[in-house]
Amino acid sequence: MRTMTVLTAATLLAVLSAACSDSSDPPTPVDVTVMTRNVYVGADVDRIITAQTIEEFVVRVAETWQMLHATDFGERAQAIADEIAEANPHLVGLQEITLFRTQSPGDAVIGGTVPAEDEYLDFLSLLMGALADRGLSYTVVAQMLGTDVEVPLPLPDGSFDDIRMTDLDVVLARSDVGLANPEAARYAATLPVTAPSGAPVEIRRGWVSVEATIGDLTIRFLNTHLEPADYTDQVQAAQLSELLYILSDEVRPIVLVGDLNSESDGSGTPAYQQLLDAGFLDVHDLDPTPDGDAYTCCHDLDLRNNDAAFTKRIDHILVANAPVAPGVDAWVVGDELTDRTPSGLWPSDHGGVVALLTFWRD
Repeated sequence: MRTMTVLTAATLLAVLSAACSDSSDPPTPVDVTVMTRNVYVGADVDRIITAQTIEEFVVRVAETWQMLHATDFGERAQAIADEIAEANPHLVGLQEITLFRTQSPGDAVIGGTVPAEDEYLDFLSLLMGALADRGLSYTVVAQMLGTDVEVPLPLPDGSFDDIRMTDLDVVLARSDVGLANPEAARYAATLPVTAPSGAPVEIRRGWVSVEATIGDLTIRFLNTHLEPADYTDQVQAAQLSELLYILSDEVRPIVLVGDLNSESDGSGTPAYQQLLDAGFLDVHDLDPTPDGDAYTCCHDLDLRNNDAAFTKRIDHILVANAPVAPGVDAWVVGDELTDRTPSGLWPSDHGGVVALLTFWRD
């Protein structure tokens, strides 16, 4: 597999010196601002899939549904839209953009397979509306449909509705960005889960990308959300191998963003280091005045903690195949008390990452 290449500051200066001595026209800088944002589904859905009995399963569904309402994405979408408005990125990679649909009465509790189709809560629609309200013009470039699962919701009268949760990864682009070849795909590697009923469930993840042109520069912008290693790191490792294979023949500059669920200090899974070994550079390491430790995770699940006590950095922006100029500016959003909503909710359980990159074009 071909190794990605990124010019470091020292190498870049040498390249620029040679270019200037051979030509009267200096390289042209192109500024590109990008963002990654895990918006958080709003509840701990893992509690559902780890239930041991049917009774425990339906109780946890009800509790999760209550927390989803308490963490109010409609309110949080306003805060995330404020973050995007302030950073004004050309491209945004979003994870955990979720669509909830319902069916009443439901049939999942008796083994029915009719899919719920009544739209109940659409994260993407709420966020796009919040952006439009701020006069921002962003386009949904592409989206990857990941896990799509339906569960029974117990009601007070003893009956059941169905809740269908569909997970999406999305790329947004500012209206002045040229776009071509949007792509999205699921990873072949999935996390298999068996529900208490004995029914198999696949936790699906994937990637979404686009060729984006800013000025006279075209880059491959790719957003992904790798599987956490809570149960096994083999699935994450297999997904990363797929991703690196997909990018192995890419010759254009690559900007890779996402929730990689791999820590930058090497204390977790090896995925982050494997990306560096493949030739990617972390924008945090390119920033001469980095934003502290740049930790991005995690707030309390109910988003009501009174201080930001992030302990790890798992949300990343990395670049490859690109002469990136010294002076990268990268920072974390959603980690200050002033970032909370009027009712005291953090925008997400993660912080987002924004980076202003300067690419050189001959």
